[in-house]
Amino acid sequence: MAAETGRGLRISKVLARYVDGRSETSLDPDLRVFVSDLVRPYGLPLREDLLGEGVGHSYAEMAEGLLGEALADSGPVDLLILAFDTPDVRPGAPASLAMSRSCPGSPLAFAVCDQGSAAAFTALRIAADYQRTGVCRRAVVVVVEQTALHYRPAEPVELPERHCVVVLVCEEADGDGLTVRQVSEPEPASEALEKAVRAQAETLGAGLALVLGPGLAVGDDSGEAVTASAAQPFTGVWAELAGRLPGWQAEQRPVLVAGHDRRLGVLSTLALRPGP
Repeated sequence: MAAETGRGLRISKVLARYVDGRSETSLDPDLRVFVSDLVRPYGLPLREDLLGEGVGHSYAEMAEGLLGEALADSGPVDLLILAFDTPDVRPGAPASLAMSRSCPGSPLAFAVCDQGSAAAFTALRIAADYQRTGVCRRAVVVVVEQTALHYRPAEPVELPERHCVVVLVCEEADGDGLTVRQVSEPEPASEALEKAVRAQAETLGAGLALVLGPGLAVGDDSGEAVTASAAQPFTGVWAELAGRLPGWQAEQRPVLVAGHDRRLGVLSTLALRPGP
């Protein structure tokens, strides 16, 4: 059964939270076993210092309280998607399923990963596609990162300075829903990359507000632009959106969120149009 014509999935609430400390699961001996099995085929060394100290956080633990807050007045959730880049410190237990227990209803739950910063955009695109099937009126996307990588990667990777979790609540509503576009743009500083962002911005009209990932820029005439800190490579744009979206929605302003993953060469954009 398809969704009603003229209805789409819209972001109704975004909450962000920084989390201090560590999870006790970072000291679980199974973490060493899992990471050892993961890196052995590639000959990568373990971070014995981090494994010994117990560093890092569990994604399910990080999200539990924020999900309760975000969904306190919510009806049943039909879909929960977890998006992450840095591995969880509790790999043996699917965090998305644990998070679904903090949601009203019994949502379908799964995770999107191994896409770098594009993963959160992919999760929103999947949620919008699922709404169009007619079986999803409310979806939750959880975007999360923690600071510890328990092995030495083959090449440098960007790790966050702080643990952070962002919850995006999306609900079916009249009018155009959210729109996600993802295209291949391999060069991080190319004119083509800026041109692609500007082209998306121009489709949204006057009063545009932009949230840009690290390394992205547009001309001064494209609208009010906020650039996320490189200190939070995965959650930064979404934390910025959480702090600013309520005001922009009250002003009926269109919003464009853009991020570029340099490793994969993928440019992702999220367009949010004012409600009817």
